[in-house]
Amino acid sequence: MTHSAALAPVLSPKTVPDVTCIDAAVKNASHTLARLARPALPVSTLNALAEFYEERDAKSKEFENLKSQAEDDFAIQQWSMSAFTEDWNASQFWYTDETATVLAQALLDGAHAATRIAVVSAPSVFISLKNLISKLEAHEHPQLTLFEFDRRFNIFREFVYYDFAQPLKLDAGLKGVFDRIICDPPFLSEDCQTKTAMTVQWLVKPALSSGTELVRLISCTGERMADLILRLYSKFGMQNTNFTPKHAKGLSNEFRCYANFTCTSWELSS
Repeated sequence: MTHSAALAPVLSPKTVPDVTCIDAAVKNASHTLARLARPALPVSTLNALAEFYEERDAKSKEFENLKSQAEDDFAIQQWSMSAFTEDWNASQFWYTDETATVLAQALLDGAHAATRIAVVSAPSVFISLKNLISKLEAHEHPQLTLFEFDRRFNIFREFVYYDFAQPLKLDAGLKGVFDRIICDPPFLSEDCQTKTAMTVQWLVKPALSSGTELVRLISCTGERMADLILRLYSKFGMQNTNFTPKHAKGLSNEFRCYANFTCTSWELSS
């Protein structure tokens, strides 16, 4: 008598495990465990982050509004640096409104419609100049030009892109035409200071036909640059002044204002 072979149990399709479902379940479980294991941030930190993002969004909106109105000089009566967030990695440190106004007034004193003013790497002074000029009669407006690396300022028609690393890479029509110049080299290095001085000497008007008015030059930079500044601008009679520029968010380096003229805000000192 023969014995028939035992038959192996056959699983119906409904009982076959779904590998895809198993993988998905494992992944979900892993993500859940990871979230549970992740330490929760303190409430104070979450509030700080929320405040940061809220301020960032507000600045972005403010800048977009400013950009849309910049084409019309009469759309805004008072410009502000608040829309331009400082980039410390790019060595951006804005002046206080008081300092910017003092420097702008020194450049405007006695200026007229034919006066050309250059602002090199000092956008907060440029903004103050625009505010002061807007209060003058149209026929009294001097010609203003901002030389700046930060392209956010190209919303202004006075903007000219400027990189101190290429000090003379500028339109030839700008050479030797400016009566008054202020510069604030972005870095406290001999290379940056020297190349900025090359730009200033290229921009400045060589001589005025009347012979009675001298060009006005201002350089605001660190105290430890004093010897270099006086040497670079020696032919213009640049000296230290008793005016100390202040920055809106403070600055650890001692800052000084150098100029080749006196005004109501400062005297020259050897």
